[in-house]
Amino acid sequence: MYETDKVKTAERAILVGTALGNTDKGEAEYSLDELARLTDTAGGVEIARFLQHRDAPSSAYFIGRGLVERIKQAVVDLKADLVVFDETLAAIQLRNLSRELDIRVIDRPMLILDIFAMHARTAEARLQVELAQMEYLLPRLTGLWEHFSRQRGGIGTKGPGETQLEVDRRRVGQKIAILKQKLLKVEKQRQIQRKTRSKFHKITLVGYTNAGKSTLFNRLTRSDVHEADQLFSTLDSTTRLVGSGYPQTIVVTDTVGFIEKLPPQLVASFKSTLEEVNLADLILIVLDASDPYRNRKIGVVEKVLREIGAGDVPRLTIYNKIDLLDDDFVPPPSANGAVPLSALKNTGLSRLKAEILSRFGKNNS
Repeated sequence: MYETDKVKTAERAILVGTALGNTDKGEAEYSLDELARLTDTAGGVEIARFLQHRDAPSSAYFIGRGLVERIKQAVVDLKADLVVFDETLAAIQLRNLSRELDIRVIDRPMLILDIFAMHARTAEARLQVELAQMEYLLPRLTGLWEHFSRQRGGIGTKGPGETQLEVDRRRVGQKIAILKQKLLKVEKQRQIQRKTRSKFHKITLVGYTNAGKSTLFNRLTRSDVHEADQLFSTLDSTTRLVGSGYPQTIVVTDTVGFIEKLPPQLVASFKSTLEEVNLADLILIVLDASDPYRNRKIGVVEKVLREIGAGDVPRLTIYNKIDLLDDDFVPPPSANGAVPLSALKNTGLSRLKAEILSRFGKNNS
């Protein structure tokens, strides 16, 4: 068996997941499959995976000591470059695992933050991602410093002298303050832009990452926003007037995709971007109709909408990618309404148009 060029050039990653408590093994495997896609998006390739059922995480390693030893052997045997955990690891767990495995160890939030950093194209997105990274790093620096001080203690750690960890912690704190000031300026600019759109009906697209939001946005607005079959290809919110056939009083905004276990620091740092969702007159929740886990993913989207204060905004569910299904797709009953379509194949867009016009009291004339 020959390695593909992808395996030869990509970072070789061992994936580790856990099924905690009553978590079904199938759900944990699904989450690991998603972690593999995230790893691929970040430029890595899965060479092995481990899944362990535990009643609760270990405070030292998150996983059991026995599994640590198995992973350690796999790192050597498979010549791995890194180990990726499908959980959020504490500072002490990261330190212990890195020391025991003698290899770079990252967790799911660190991986997602890395992907966001890769795809941030505008100055605003880069500021938002950097702020999230710094805020994720700060408590881990603090935890490492507390551990270090307990180990060393006493002579050499008092007085005016500072350890490198203290310096790093201060620098990260200062950087966070600077980034927040810069984002405040960006938010003021956004508020000015929103005032110019106050006379328009506002539609915002939301959905799980890679559900096809950007493709639908381009069809509705006749734009050329970047489309890609990968996770988080869109980070920057983009607003355009709808295309011909609609009243010129409707604007559509595309937003960053959601995902399970999204780092809360990202939600906080993208506050100004996600504010577009709160201010919408209508939210279009875009789902991949061909995804067997679509019901689980709409639950994730609804959870994030509640977290950002948009739980009561009127919405319409869009079941996208029906071209990938063999049979005619009938959406499940929904109090908010549902439209099946294929943005890629331009199928079902007339039905969506009629639904949008009916929501805003417009007709086709």
